[in-house]
Amino acid sequence: METSGGEYNFPEGEILLFDKPYGWTSFDLVGKVRNFLTRELKLKSLKVGHAGTLDPLATGLMILCTGKATKKVESLQAEEKEYVGTLKLGATTPSFDMETDEDSLYPAEHITQKKLTETLVKFTGTFDQLPPVFSAVKINGKRAYEHARAGRKPVLTPKTVTISEMELLSFEMPYATLRIVCSKGTYIRALVRDIGKDLHSGAYLTALRRTRSGNFFVEKALTFEQFRDKLASATQK
Repeated sequence: METSGGEYNFPEGEILLFDKPYGWTSFDLVGKVRNFLTRELKLKSLKVGHAGTLDPLATGLMILCTGKATKKVESLQAEEKEYVGTLKLGATTPSFDMETDEDSLYPAEHITQKKLTETLVKFTGTFDQLPPVFSAVKINGKRAYEHARAGRKPVLTPKTVTISEMELLSFEMPYATLRIVCSKGTYIRALVRDIGKDLHSGAYLTALRRTRSGNFFVEKALTFEQFRDKLASATQK
């Protein structure tokens, strides 16, 4: 957590590192932090923004900026990201994660660690990626996931992304765990979808954790509860 002069000054601007829990949306975290700070510090209002969305079922590093530091959101958001994700082979879900139930099963007996590793190499580099329908991409003023949850199929446009590193951390069918370093705007769920297709099978995410964004690491992040307790202690001194 970055402070100025050893003391918090949220209106002047702070960069805060949080470890987002499973099930919270990015907006949940921003709202809880803003509400807590305005109440605790008796402020009428306070700007709070985040430098990169995480899906509700993902955990890990989120960078929040307050006050004048919200001007840094765009540059912080542009930094490369690192994730650790686990995928299940041989099946898909409509959302390509566990938000929705499995809807299709595919042959997977032919997938070996060698074949998976060869496929990962194909997806290292710069290429066009089609975002998943269950995503926050805006279409006609609404998020794509709003259309998808209403039973509509939104038309999405491919976006250029870069995967600079992809490492297979573990493999035990039907699960594989990857470490991925990628550019802003990369959808790991879409990457997993495409890996499954390239293997002539299916795949979806069962877990995802952001471990780094630029030079900020999740090991330095606090849970909301830790942040709340730390601030309460600081204001009592």
